[in-house]
Amino acid sequence: MKIILYIIQKEFKQIFRNKGMLPIIFILPLLQLLILSNAATFEVKNIKFAYINHDHTSTSRALVENFQASMYFNVLARFPSERLASSAMLNGEIDVILEIPKYFERDLKKEKTIPLGVTINAIDGAAAGVENVYVTQIIQNFNKRIKTDLISYNDGHVQPETIETIPLFWYNETLNYKTFMVPGILVLLVTMITLFLSGMNIVREKEIGTLEQINVTPIKKSQFIIGKLFPFWIIGMGLLTIGLGIAKLIFNVPMLGSLALMYGYTSIYILVVLGMGLFISNFTETQQQAMFIAWFFMVIFILMSGLFTPIESMPKWAQMITEFNPIKYFVEVMRMVMLKGSGFTDILPQLLKTLLYALVMNGLAVWSYKKTN
Repeated sequence: MKIILYIIQKEFKQIFRNKGMLPIIFILPLLQLLILSNAATFEVKNIKFAYINHDHTSTSRALVENFQASMYFNVLARFPSERLASSAMLNGEIDVILEIPKYFERDLKKEKTIPLGVTINAIDGAAAGVENVYVTQIIQNFNKRIKTDLISYNDGHVQPETIETIPLFWYNETLNYKTFMVPGILVLLVTMITLFLSGMNIVREKEIGTLEQINVTPIKKSQFIIGKLFPFWIIGMGLLTIGLGIAKLIFNVPMLGSLALMYGYTSIYILVVLGMGLFISNFTETQQQAMFIAWFFMVIFILMSGLFTPIESMPKWAQMITEFNPIKYFVEVMRMVMLKGSGFTDILPQLLKTLLYALVMNGLAVWSYKKTN
């Protein structure tokens, strides 16, 4: 036990003596959490909107006013012709063009089907889909309201009853995207820092030539590995603590579940990451090699974790691959515990898979590490 403590003490001294590593460990993750949580959004706002009004009536102007009143659209211009509007979209000045046909008001009063032309810049398919939903909702609400007004005005009858839906949003009542993204970004930072540091740590010993000196000492392989990786386990838990504090104080992310449960799961998850880092370092000779290999796997794990893209939207073969992605389970657990208040039994499937992953990865890492006496 004393040998392990000496190695841990040595590792902490090396970490705090390295002036270049300290900002990477403590400052950059916090900046990334603050920046990415504000930048990584699924919301589509400030949509550049233009229209072509061939009708020039109060009804057509009322339709345009509905878009002006929306918080998502920025009505920039009115074009006299489709050619000029298309040219503006080609130059990137406009995202959505609404074309109101002639006799719009007259046909609406006669209850005819009126084709409204909507042109959307769909280079970004995801954003175009959201914009189409916004446009459709505004037009449908306008159509329902204007029909009721016209019936009441023309016939003098009482306005007909309409069915109104009252949505109830669970777990994120304000529909704030930061509530959804911050736990995932926190998972990303804890994973990246612990993986990169653990992967490069032993490789650094190889580069400076101290690993050979350690290998010929009576230190056992298990003692060396525990002593080398335990400081980064502590750092990972510390990053989680700081990240949770920022999530609560700055982004006001709810924490409905047990903090002890989050820390307990994270303590096992970090073992998975440390095992991966050690496994990578055993097959690399330079820190650059370790960094590139770790980054290669990180990109795949991040993109297939459900952090930015729903796993349900992926092809079936990709969904099967995500079952071997540890980041996926960490993202699920953090969101479940923080936002839903899930308990131990709720996260038990993810916990068991992560524990199995930790045993496999650390077993492979210890097996692949060669120590010569």
